[in-house]
Amino acid sequence: MVNSQEQPPGKSRSAVASGGYSAGSMRILEGLEPVRKRPGMYIGSTGPSGLHHLIWEVVDNSVDEAMAGHCTRIDVNLLADGGCRVVDNGRGIPTDRHPDHPDLTGVDIALTKLHGGGKFGEGGGYKVSGGLHGVGVSVVNALSSRLTVDVYRDGKHHHMEFAKGGQPQGKLAVVGDARGKTGTTITFWPDSAVFEETDFRTQTVAERLQVMAFLNRNLEIRLSDDRPEHDFKATYRYTGGISDYVKHLNSAKEPLFKRVGHFSQTEDDQEVEIAFQWNTGYYEAIFSYANGINTTEGGMHEEGFRKALTNAVNKYARARGALKDKDDNLQGEDIREGLTAIISVKLREPQFEGQTKAKLGNVSIRSLVERSTNEKLSEWLEENPREANQIANKAMQAARARIAARQARDLTRRKSALDGAGLPGKLVDCSSRDARETELFIVEGNSAGGSAKDARDPRTQAVLPIRGKILNVERARLDKMLKNAEIQALIAAIGAGVADDFDVAKIRYHKVIILADADVDGSHIRTLLLTFFYRQMKALVEGGCVYVAQPPLYSTLVGKEKVYLKDDMARTAFMEAHPSHRNEFQRLKGLGEMDFHELRDTTMDAARRSLLQIEVEQAALADDVCSVLMGDDVDSRRTFIQQNAKDIRFLDI
Repeated sequence: MVNSQEQPPGKSRSAVASGGYSAGSMRILEGLEPVRKRPGMYIGSTGPSGLHHLIWEVVDNSVDEAMAGHCTRIDVNLLADGGCRVVDNGRGIPTDRHPDHPDLTGVDIALTKLHGGGKFGEGGGYKVSGGLHGVGVSVVNALSSRLTVDVYRDGKHHHMEFAKGGQPQGKLAVVGDARGKTGTTITFWPDSAVFEETDFRTQTVAERLQVMAFLNRNLEIRLSDDRPEHDFKATYRYTGGISDYVKHLNSAKEPLFKRVGHFSQTEDDQEVEIAFQWNTGYYEAIFSYANGINTTEGGMHEEGFRKALTNAVNKYARARGALKDKDDNLQGEDIREGLTAIISVKLREPQFEGQTKAKLGNVSIRSLVERSTNEKLSEWLEENPREANQIANKAMQAARARIAARQARDLTRRKSALDGAGLPGKLVDCSSRDARETELFIVEGNSAGGSAKDARDPRTQAVLPIRGKILNVERARLDKMLKNAEIQALIAAIGAGVADDFDVAKIRYHKVIILADADVDGSHIRTLLLTFFYRQMKALVEGGCVYVAQPPLYSTLVGKEKVYLKDDMARTAFMEAHPSHRNEFQRLKGLGEMDFHELRDTTMDAARRSLLQIEVEQAALADDVCSVLMGDDVDSRRTFIQQNAKDIRFLDI
């Protein structure tokens, strides 16, 4: 006899057998609700990068109008009350009703439907656009506490408002005459219930808008920040387009020659434009874009350019006798040393890999770029023999340095094999061999290293003391770097190789933490180390494995409890809250003078410390910053520091 179990009312037998999981337990998210539930899926995060992504989504729509030939100016205004207004003089979002959905206007579709817009299929929408998913402005609406849209089209001024989460506050209405204007104005206020902070960073917005202006020749983009503490205005418009972009990126470097090379070609529904210039430095800086989108992981357009570049320069060098019959061909990395290049392609249906659109997959664009580069670059080299010879000579010097670096690496490997484990002797390693839970603290000075050794968790935290300031890798080739003892120790401790040999899968620690004093020397050491990681272990930075420890500047007593304050801003806030503590403050000493328990409690204990994760959102900007801060151009460095001084956490005079 089979025992039966009483079935709960309203539930099927299969639902009971499956632990209550049935179709009835599934939830259908309507409208913009999915965005509110999982904002990270649409904008990456709810931190600062996600916050600024809202601006990019709105601006990208205006840029699409510019690429379609209907917009010549975009104004971005950071409002005093925390909102952002984006104004363009394009055609304006359609205000008529959709033939298949007569209850919806074009504005309703753009602002409230996740996968609706003029960027799908054929018709009078966009031949070329960046916002291919059609989720841009609707996502901004979903994540705002309030949004308004004004459309100037067909001689009329249309207006519509939305409340928290994109809830319409009435229908689209005509509120006046367009007075000869056309275009769209979107004003939004980020929702503080969604974002960790809602304070836009002026410099972040300015840098992105400047790149957009470079990529769209003659498009004028104006930025104004009306917040009282900022008062910033700038206008970006470049008649040279991406050629001006290359000049800008090389402005902090020493160009090998003054001329910026440029060529373009169009066929069918796709086009390529490339600008290039070599400098006397040792790093390549090739940045690619597809329909205005930064393809940070490259793709077919980059592949085509790199292959054809190698072919064209080798062909020229042999024809001119710089390379003899007995000589091997120059490798691509030799030719690209010191090259700054922008590759911008536009195509009707780009195939991006992944939601982030980081890599372009269209095979047809690789063919176009390769053919164009082979033909047009070869012509440029023939027409500019002085510059062409400088390129060939620099590439041959790079080839000799590459061979020397390979020999130095082989020697380092042989020494490591003879020495045993191959780890630097001054490394105080941790006992765990699970890289996912281990941390490497890079500490300047033996005394600070000693304190850190006593303060660490020996199971998961390793300490590598380094002596003084490491070599400035911005001004040295790899063969010279590998002769530097401190750099050798860094490479050996991290255990994943260096430069082209670096394999992030082999890193021995998933957190590499720079621990330096909160003063000018400490800032310099941090900059040197970050430059090394970005230039020689870039995947380590891109993988989010590099951190900067943030030791506090002050301490004070509240009763018997010691309170640590990370900077002057924290001290000011504390004094306002505790006026009686105005004079108990102690400026903390350097790391080497801290007691081990003080260093542990403030900086190394995972439960109490504050770490800054280093992120690289825009590779071109990171490359430029490294060149400015660590290059030879003093004026550029001074200007950069002056412009970014208010964002610097520690500044000792």
